[in-house]
Amino acid sequence: MVDESLKAAEEKMRKAIEVVRDEFLGVRTGRASSHLVERLTVDYYGAPAPLKQLASFGVPEPRTLVIHPFDKNAIANIEKAIRNSDLGLNPSNDGGVIRLSFPQLTEERRKEMTKVVRDRAEHGRVAVRNIRRHSKEEIDHAIKEGTVAEDAGHRAEKELQKLTDRFIAEIDEMVQRKDAELMEV
Repeated sequence: MVDESLKAAEEKMRKAIEVVRDEFLGVRTGRASSHLVERLTVDYYGAPAPLKQLASFGVPEPRTLVIHPFDKNAIANIEKAIRNSDLGLNPSNDGGVIRLSFPQLTEERRKEMTKVVRDRAEHGRVAVRNIRRHSKEEIDHAIKEGTVAEDAGHRAEKELQKLTDRFIAEIDEMVQRKDAELMEV
């Protein structure tokens, strides 16, 4: 019972780390990347749809992203979604594709992006801690009911804390890498 709880907690923590990693991919660093716009929601014939379902992406130059819509009628809606996003990009189209130019980030914008990264990392840390809390409650409940010996329960809680510390350290490492990437000129 305790081992299952620990395995479930580890799996959930791993998923929380993946969410943080995906969110970091969406933080603009001055280089073109399709991860920045893939999740944008576009109004497609009255229904919201993620941009990655409506178009393919290309990066012909380090600071240029080209979006090839599958349906040419969706270009205006895709442009509108990009303009309304918090990316600060101005799309241009030639009737067939949309081009996004990524200007060099200013020092002020880099610092803002660093704050965004740290905020998203904190959300990840909170998620990991919540998973620990829920698992600890399960272990405590099992000890209280007598289905798990007290010693085994305490060992499981120590293991749970080690897991938590490991995943939080991984988030901290990801933040350091992303900060270095953002501050790179």
